[in-house]
Amino acid sequence: MSTQMRAIRQRGYGDADVLELTEVERPAPGPADVLVRVRAASVNPADWKIRSGAAALPVTMPFIPGFDLSGTVEAVGERVARFRPGDEVFGMPTPFVGPYAEYARAPAADLADRPQWMSEVEAAALASVGLTAWQALVGIAKVEAGQRVLVHAAAGGVGHVAVQIAKAHGAYVIGTARAANHRFLAEIGVDEAVDHSTEDFTAVVKDVDIVLDNMGYSYGPRSLETLSPGGLHVSTVWDHPGITRDDAARRGVRFETVQVRPSAEHLVALGRLVEQGLLRVHVADVLPLHRAADAHGLSESGRVRGKLVLTP
Repeated sequence: MSTQMRAIRQRGYGDADVLELTEVERPAPGPADVLVRVRAASVNPADWKIRSGAAALPVTMPFIPGFDLSGTVEAVGERVARFRPGDEVFGMPTPFVGPYAEYARAPAADLADRPQWMSEVEAAALASVGLTAWQALVGIAKVEAGQRVLVHAAAGGVGHVAVQIAKAHGAYVIGTARAANHRFLAEIGVDEAVDHSTEDFTAVVKDVDIVLDNMGYSYGPRSLETLSPGGLHVSTVWDHPGITRDDAARRGVRFETVQVRPSAEHLVALGRLVEQGLLRVHVADVLPLHRAADAHGLSESGRVRGKLVLTP
């Protein structure tokens, strides 16, 4: 068996043309790792932010990009008891590099069994955005039935999953998105849609218990205006949320950021929602690995509904 594999490698920061398809040495699993034959890897905004140097996440050049994957266990480390070769898995393995390839090393603790009712593409698309939305809404916000939840960029990767998680917990959901996406928002359960490109959401949205902010920057301070006293603003844009805890406290509300972390337990919980028909991940497009640069360009446009996925 060849020890080489195809992978997208990045040698330096820059535009999408710094991504090159090449052959590299296949990684070997450590004692607590598995080697995954990658069947699908999703494309996230964090990927191109890291690629361009805009994200404050340390990487060592050259590296293979990617955050989440699904695939088949090829080999296991000597201390791994949860998986064996042939198992179908998905997840967001640490460190956050490696999935844009035919094979990837992953800590066994970061992965979960891929549910039979999810395809390989859907599982890869769900992992990181699902973990982000779950940890923000369930872990931090403790979303409950009857609460009013505002989700910014509700048609995007994290946003459309967050909408469905909030609805599964009985919340009333308001989503911001361009008018072209409002029918899609209605299909996934949004109760009230606001076109943020033509409307000032602060003028029409009030008395919100939870804001999930996937935009950051100016959306942070503006979103504080929509919250009820004691309400909570949770930002997924942890590096540029536009506000601080002190800003929120001055308005009598709270502010937190979510920095997503791997969790097999949370992946299992997301899988249960899928099984119950309460959650589906929308895949906008599936591209072959060699078109990773094109996928980055689509993601950077900010117009992707749901997720983009690469297949080796």
